[in-house]
Amino acid sequence: MTFQTSGGVRYYQFGLFGGGVVQGIFTRQGGVSPEPWSGLNVGGTVGDDPLRVRDNRALALAALNRSSDSVFDAWQVHGKDVAIATAPRPADTPHPKADIILTDRPGVTLMMRFADCVPIFLHDPVRKVVGIAHAGWTGTVLGTARAAVEAMQAHFETVPADVRAAIGPSIGPDHYEVGSDVIGKVREAFGSKADGLLCERGDSTFLDLWKANMILLLEAGVTQIENAGLCTFCHNEDWFSHRAEKGRTGRFGAIIALKE
Repeated sequence: MTFQTSGGVRYYQFGLFGGGVVQGIFTRQGGVSPEPWSGLNVGGTVGDDPLRVRDNRALALAALNRSSDSVFDAWQVHGKDVAIATAPRPADTPHPKADIILTDRPGVTLMMRFADCVPIFLHDPVRKVVGIAHAGWTGTVLGTARAAVEAMQAHFETVPADVRAAIGPSIGPDHYEVGSDVIGKVREAFGSKADGLLCERGDSTFLDLWKANMILLLEAGVTQIENAGLCTFCHNEDWFSHRAEKGRTGRFGAIIALKE
């Protein structure tokens, strides 16, 4: 686990992945966007100028030596649908609706956007496949992380024990307060394990998304898991946080690709 700086932008890299993977989760440091999106906002639906978003994306990609025309991204909808990227997404085509993207093509760069939800990176070094998933509370109770591993099995014949998985910066268990509707969904999805995911403090209940997604990955047969343990709410100077900034904020980028 380490932070890197390149071209004026700062990003986080996991130690779990070997040299065959290009990966980074970008802080808000650097970039060209003003408040309230300062500075490296890559979210195009939060009110920022599209030209600034384009420039921020280019800065992030350049830091990892990836080109803007190599990107495959998706319209994230808090589900568990899968997009298989066999080529970059042309800029003039609609985004597919998906919260899981997988590829075995070194020329494709996978990118998603976050501001409290959980980024999950996946790499199968045997079949040479990478993936990225987006899991808020909805995606977590739907089992998005588990579905991502199952999709790697179905599409690329991945053996789950070969998979390396990483859980990125997201809202931590000390700040993710949830209501009765979410509590009910968590208990329904996780059964007896839900007690270990829900913490009551006074009249409030908090959900541990990190632990929940680790459970899902373990259930899918993944044993090599790294958790950044970085709370976006606690470290708002580095990460956009929907909760901490009351919805008026940007989105940070997460990028993974097979090395060409």
